[in-house]
Amino acid sequence: MRTRAAILFFLLFAAARSGSAVDFETPKNQPIEITSTGETRYENGVAIARDNVAIHIGDTDIYADSARYDSQRHEVSAQGHVRIYREDKLYIADHGTYNLDTKEIHAETLRSSSEPYFVTGDKLVNFSDGHSIVENGDFTTDDSSDPDFHFHAHKVRIYENDRVVFQNVTFYVGKIPVFWWPYLYQSLNDAFSFSISPAYLSSWGPSLLGEVTFPITEKIKGTVRLDYRLRRGPAIGFESETNYGKDESSYFRLKTYFIDDQNPELNRTSLPRGAIGTARYRVSVEDRTNFTSDISGIVDITKLSDAFVMQDFYQSEFRINPVPDNVIAITKTDPIYTLTAIARFQANSFFEQTERLPEVVLDVARTPIFGSPIFYQGETGIADLHRNFARGSGFEDYESWRIDSFHQLLYPNTYFGWLSIVPRAGFRATYYNETRDLGKTLFVPSDNPLIPDFLLPDPTLAEPLHLAGDRTRTVFNAGVEASFKISREWEDAQNSALGLDGLRHVIQPFTNFSWVSDSGANPAAILQFDRFEPSTKLRPIDFPEFTSIDSIDRWTIWRLGVRNRLETRRDDSNFTWFELESYFDVNFINPYDRTPYSNLFNKIRFTPLPWASLAIDSQVPAFDKGFTEVNTTVTVQPMANLQINLGHRYL
Repeated sequence: MRTRAAILFFLLFAAARSGSAVDFETPKNQPIEITSTGETRYENGVAIARDNVAIHIGDTDIYADSARYDSQRHEVSAQGHVRIYREDKLYIADHGTYNLDTKEIHAETLRSSSEPYFVTGDKLVNFSDGHSIVENGDFTTDDSSDPDFHFHAHKVRIYENDRVVFQNVTFYVGKIPVFWWPYLYQSLNDAFSFSISPAYLSSWGPSLLGEVTFPITEKIKGTVRLDYRLRRGPAIGFESETNYGKDESSYFRLKTYFIDDQNPELNRTSLPRGAIGTARYRVSVEDRTNFTSDISGIVDITKLSDAFVMQDFYQSEFRINPVPDNVIAITKTDPIYTLTAIARFQANSFFEQTERLPEVVLDVARTPIFGSPIFYQGETGIADLHRNFARGSGFEDYESWRIDSFHQLLYPNTYFGWLSIVPRAGFRATYYNETRDLGKTLFVPSDNPLIPDFLLPDPTLAEPLHLAGDRTRTVFNAGVEASFKISREWEDAQNSALGLDGLRHVIQPFTNFSWVSDSGANPAAILQFDRFEPSTKLRPIDFPEFTSIDSIDRWTIWRLGVRNRLETRRDDSNFTWFELESYFDVNFINPYDRTPYSNLFNKIRFTPLPWASLAIDSQVPAFDKGFTEVNTTVTVQPMANLQINLGHRYL
């Protein structure tokens, strides 16, 4: 039978052997509770407990094999498998003491966890002001039991949420000593800190990447990067960032990096690069300013020394954005409309860029007309467009002004309480001050059914562009969307291993018929800026979702599909456990896919557990000749800071 000894605000300890009770106060009248599965007794003002002892004092919990509480000294002494929890910190030791007056902790042969760092050592003293001293200790931010890196120091002083000071310290990578310092300082609050990271790439060789972060002003911090790569040489960079404005919702970020590259010809790919100079750099400015609650501006500018500096030294950014944008924009938002003015320019001549100098667009959201059931939707823009090809590509640049205005009426309604039907009709007019003279242009249309036959090869210096002056293109569009849902529920579908708490099957057939008229103008004469890029995926068949304004041609397309969803309950809300969406196009007239039917597309999303999911995107030639594509991704997140993605592509 479990023996329980409760020492409450005035510490009433009933000794199991003496049968007497003693009253005395604890500091600040704190309640103390001691429980154990073994012997408990009280001798000369000392409470003693053995076997699975648990002690609770305010915000501190102590667990040990045995423990003593000295009511005169107000001190708890614990031995054997000691664990001390205080706030968000954990101390694990063979022996430890805790003083109720000063809240000081003394421990021997300990491990401590206080995010984001972890400490082990022979001896620890935690003082009442929050700082700690560890003797013969190890310090790391790697939460593994066998960390990949750590600092080992003769003495470590830890100032909570401020700094760590090491004396006689060695930096280890695994079990290999890499550096030694007599004294080392590391900030914990990000105002001043430094880091040294060893690295290796075949194109770098053994490398050391260093960062020193420091405050410039109260709200601005800077980071100096000092790197050395054996095969590349030294490099230096400066980065700065700040938040400003109301609620600090605006931000500014600067990144610079300079390297005297000793081997710029090193290339990890099979693609030829050409000559690259040794002086390589990257300068980036990123800013977002919220002028008011509905007016904001962005600046995103990146200047590079060459086309491959990001690929060589910023691989993670390069994978996401291989061709950095250069744009300045200001936006006025409203529930009904969005007004945007944008300037996009070619800062790096070795990248192709469609410049907009400038472009102003008014986008009107779907809005009821004077409270009627008829909705209006529109988009109007004016732009000075320049298509600039990469330097040395051999292609000829071209430009044109464009004024584009689109207007559409819709009548969404639900019939019989379950059938949603949305008919639409619209008109679009587009003016260009320059077009192509087809009478002086020779070309052979592509025989690829997924490439429109009006897309001409880009003009070259050998076969330059011939201009034919201005032109206005007008098109009408009409269409109808329809869908409905049916569902069935199975409350007895329960399986914790598969994350099922009830099951509901929702079936949603949908269809979309789209018609666009003949513009009367040959689309091959239109200079391509917002152009159609051939893809294996189905494109939007509605305006304004179809954004390739300069590649509009007549079409009649009918899209058919069905969505199947299996829903369950998680965290008191509906959760899609499994989803299958299947759809295809019937191409009566489709300049972007000149086959009678598109492939049959299937999208599968399966999330049996919060930390595991499966996604499959596939298309098969079910109705006509074509190709098969299957993209599979498995995502597993075994812990909060680790996500594993496995992907496979079949084409």
